[in-house]
Amino acid sequence: MSRIRGYEPNSVALLVFAVCLLAGIAAMFAIHQPWPTISGALVGLYFLFAIKIVRQWEKVAVLRLGRYVGLRGPGLCLIVPIFETLSPYVDQRVRVSSVSAESTLTRDTVPVNVDAIVFWMVWNAEKSILEVENFLDAITLSAQTALRESIGRHELAQMVTERETLGRELQRILDEKTTPWGITVQSVEIRDVRIPQALEDAMSRQAQAERERQARNILGQAETEIADKFAAAAATYKNDPTALHLRAMNMLYEAIKERGSMVIVPSSAVETMGLGGSLATAALGGVKP
Repeated sequence: MSRIRGYEPNSVALLVFAVCLLAGIAAMFAIHQPWPTISGALVGLYFLFAIKIVRQWEKVAVLRLGRYVGLRGPGLCLIVPIFETLSPYVDQRVRVSSVSAESTLTRDTVPVNVDAIVFWMVWNAEKSILEVENFLDAITLSAQTALRESIGRHELAQMVTERETLGRELQRILDEKTTPWGITVQSVEIRDVRIPQALEDAMSRQAQAERERQARNILGQAETEIADKFAAAAATYKNDPTALHLRAMNMLYEAIKERGSMVIVPSSAVETMGLGGSLATAALGGVKP
């Protein structure tokens, strides 16, 4: 589109052409001669192709008989038709290009599809016109190649968790390549990293199994700690019968302190813990005379 816009007539050129043609027609009726109309038409045609308008954010190169003579713009630009031509208009605003790398293997041989966005701008219009044929295609292809090379140097986990680092690396690589063209790459953003569905399911199952393994390890560790505590308590009770009796009485108290509760204690347990005397004393103490 930029190549076509450089040669198509603009509104100012059409207005000048119309004014010259109308002036020639008016002069023809005034002097009753045809040459004013012809002259006005020729002058109008000249300005029709000589007047060019360059917009605020654009630059254009003027070529005189094929030789570069300078940049023009923004604003009104006059050229000599036939002898001078214009290059494609160069947009110097920040531009965005989308690049993708499909089925590219990472360092750990995982096929991925990666989408990225490149923000770039032309800072030297002269170099972008004279040094490279089509800088837009050059930017896109260079970014795609650099993206594939960077994917091959990183593992899948790094690409998923370190997108900003990958983007800065791509920006540095591309900027070194495009600077001689008068183009600077401001930033590269990794938009999406996709892996095959079957591999995604397998990784999900692997992550779930890993979480279950960790849960079982934590549970086993807790059981070990509880067993150690019980073993320590048993050793204490073994060497101190009084402590064992107190613990037994506390357990019975906790069991019967609720109203209406009933506790059945085997006789063997009572004899083992020596609770017969304690229970009898408690019963007698509870009988009113």
